[in-house]
Parts: sequence; structure tokens; C-alpha cells
Amino acid sequence: MKRLAAALAIALTGLPAGAQGQPPAGPRLILVGDSTMAPRSGYGNALCARLQQVACLNLARGGRSSRSYRAEGLWNTVLALLNERGPGDVRQKTLVLIQFGHNDQPGKPGRSTDLATEFGPNLAGYVNDVKAAGAEVVLVTPLTRRSFKGGELDNDLRPWAEATLRVGAELGVPVLDLNASSSEAVRVLGQPAADTLAEAPPRFDRTHLGPKGAALFSQLVMDGLLKLKPELATARTLDP
Repeated sequence: MKRLAAALAIALTGLPAGAQGQPPAGPRLILVGDSTMAPRSGYGNALCARLQQVACLNLARGGRSSRSYRAEGLWNTVLALLNERGPGDVRQKTLVLIQFGHNDQPGKPGRSTDLATEFGPNLAGYVNDVKAAGAEVVLVTPLTRRSFKGGELDNDLRPWAEATLRVGAELGVPVLDLNASSSEAVRVLGQPAADTLAEAPPRFDRTHLGPKGAALFSQLVMDGLLKLKPELATARTLDP
């Protein structure tokens, strides 16, 4: 019952049950990104529900880019959490997953970034901040959109995925290539089946996720995380 209550609290709020004042003693996962990871529209809460013995905080927010997440002060919340001190002046062991790209694309005033000159440096800034706080980081390439053209998936986010991979290589941090794994999964499904991954009408689109999509892509992320961070295997639950 305690695990069920914790999972429900995470699913509803993105915050660990009973987190008040002192940071919990166990490891912690913090999710940072856009609507494809955020509560209600993304896979983040479904990912949190796949974990036990880990405090999982879904701080991803809809409509944010690598620029606006910091500009709006949302990143300050993450930094405050990373710099919390527990008993003995010890920081909690934390892994931060960071995924941007969708809203960095052109045509989004106040959010769009230049792929060649801004997006990579923005990601690098996040990575360096996490390292400075003594935490670990995994970059995540952007989840694919699910639109087909001429029978082929139009994966227009691949350039942002490649830029994310370059930042990881340059800074020596792991990158989970969700863009590659999600685009392959969607290609196999085809357009009609891929459309079942969306939110229900009238909120239907081929970017955001309903329960079925959240379940599928959170499993892909979990599989990728276990390859990059095998120690998370002890925190996994088979019945999210």
C-alpha cells in the first residue's frame, strides 16, 4: 500500500510522497524538459511510476525550450533542489534527465533557439550546472513527432537529436537517444496505430501523449536508462 500511495502521488504531482523539509535519504531522479516529458501530456509520470525506491520529480513543463526553461526561472528550482543539504551536510544522490528540442525549433517567439549557435551551448550550460552541484546528468534526445508523409515518418527533430548527441560527446556525459528509438517504434506502427498514442479528441495531435503513448515511450526511456545506468535496475518495478 505504501508503494501504491507513493506511485499515485508521483503520478498526480510529480513529487515524492512525504517530501517535506529534509531531502529523502535515497536516490532521486529529476526530469527536466518540455510537454513530451511533462505531466498529463508526456511520458514523465509514467516513467516515474516504473521506479520504486527512487524519489522521482517530474519538473518538465509544456511549451518550454532550452532557452525559456532557464529564462522563466524554472531551472532555479532544479538548482535549489540539487544544492539542498541533508544530515552531515551531504547532498542527495541525484540523476537529472534533460530533454529539449521541440520548442527550440523555428517559429516559436521567445522560445526558439538557433540550432547552430544556441541550442548546444544551452544544453552545455545545464550539464555544467548539474556537474557543479555534484549530481549526475543524462541528456535525452527529443521524442519524435508521429506524422507520416508519403508513407514515411517525418522525423524533423533529428537535427536537434544530433546536436544533443554532440554535446554529450563533447562534455563526456551519457545521451539516451530517444529520438532514434521512438522514431523506429513509430515507423513500425505506421500512421493509424501511431495515432492511438495521442491524447483523446478534441486534444488530439501527433506530438503529445495519451496513456498508451506514455506507457510505450516511458518503457523505451526505462530500457535506455538501464543500459546507461545499470544501478537503476534495483529501483525498477515491473508493475507500474
